[in-house]
Amino acid sequence: MTFTCTLFINGEACAASSAATFSRANPVSGDIATHAPAAPLTDAIRTADAAAAAFPQWRDTPPGERRRLLLAAADQLEQRHDQFVAAMNAETGATPHWAGFNVHLGADILREAAALTTQIDGQVIPSNIAGNLAMATRQGAGVVLGMAPWNAPIILAVRAIATPLACGNTVILKGSELSPATQGLIIESLAAAGFPQGVVNYLTSAPQDAPKLVETLIAHPGVRRINFTGSTPVGRIIAQTCAKHLKPVVLELGGKAPLLVLDDADIEQAAAGATFGAFANAGQICMSTERIIVDESIAEPFIAALVKRVNGLPAGLLGSVVDNKTVVRCNALIDDALAKGATLLTGGKADSTLMAATLLAGVTPEMRIWNEESFGPVKAVIRARDEQDALRIANDSAYGLSSAVYSRNTARAWNVAQNLQTGICHINGPTVHDEAQMPFGGTKDSGYGRFGGRAGIHEFTELRWVTLQTTPRTLPF
Repeated sequence: MTFTCTLFINGEACAASSAATFSRANPVSGDIATHAPAAPLTDAIRTADAAAAAFPQWRDTPPGERRRLLLAAADQLEQRHDQFVAAMNAETGATPHWAGFNVHLGADILREAAALTTQIDGQVIPSNIAGNLAMATRQGAGVVLGMAPWNAPIILAVRAIATPLACGNTVILKGSELSPATQGLIIESLAAAGFPQGVVNYLTSAPQDAPKLVETLIAHPGVRRINFTGSTPVGRIIAQTCAKHLKPVVLELGGKAPLLVLDDADIEQAAAGATFGAFANAGQICMSTERIIVDESIAEPFIAALVKRVNGLPAGLLGSVVDNKTVVRCNALIDDALAKGATLLTGGKADSTLMAATLLAGVTPEMRIWNEESFGPVKAVIRARDEQDALRIANDSAYGLSSAVYSRNTARAWNVAQNLQTGICHINGPTVHDEAQMPFGGTKDSGYGRFGGRAGIHEFTELRWVTLQTTPRTLPF
């Protein structure tokens, strides 16, 4: 099946003004999965103009109406479940389970955003001026540009625009060139819900045109907030561009999530959490367990339990990785580790995008996989001398997104969690865990800012100081 998607500008589905298109290939078959518009810069400017023009009325739309539209959008999203599953499979090789979870959580994010519309509150602050009523108020900032990747294309694209809409911003979603039809279905869902003209907009571009198009959008005076989920190298470029134009940005970037198995852990529970965290969606999740750090006193039984679980994964459960670049990168990580003394526990190099779940033991800092994010189903098992050594290894990373600690002593695990340099930590649970209402984001090279719940309100509103003088004020001149 081949999909065709459109741009969505100022309430209308349309082709690129240049009529240019680009194609996305199915990562498994190589057949064309999607034909999508390649928007030129003039379309980017037209889109930002339309979103900026729609902003004042949407900002002042009552919260109950914004809530109604977001709830309707959640229903519309769920009604397109089968289309989403087919599009995600064709564009990214996702399994039906992963695609279905994306639909489920995407709808949850919209419903959570709907609940936030009446939570955008402020503060009355005592003033030293007699008769002066001083308030801190939050309101929509303007146009929000959201950029979402392909690996969880529904979850991450909905996240990029749902809370901004709830806060009274208009939005532009810049779709991934690897999943344009999937993310186009999100916009179709919002359009069917009845959002006013110009409030929701969608752009796709050919890969080679994306940098200039994004820079043009960030520079537009109507665009007041930006959010980006993707790789750290691209995130640095986005951050630099936003800094140039003095625009606030939320960045959710790469990860190298450690999972710590302390000497008193429930071995089977830890092995289950490590297997899920490492290999869900073929390891192509920013929260994926990349480093399994186990106390050497229990390493042998834990590794045996882990390998048994990984070897027992049903065929096809992982799905395909997104492209052959992933295969080449992961194969190179395996070659490098083995050449430097690592041991292959299970899996191995691949010759197609249907890669095997792979575990490497004896990984040391000299190996690339110690520091580099695999973003695929190739993971490191590292032995630690004790709790402090495990913590040292976990923090020996430029990244700081998600982490996990397994221990039967929850107070001990809590204290370890307090010293992990990550924005997220789960005790006795996998590193892969997402809920719409939680503050989601990282530290260090994993980015800054938070999506989710009330933290999202902070990111996507303008905090203003407004005063009302209720009695005559005596001034010095």
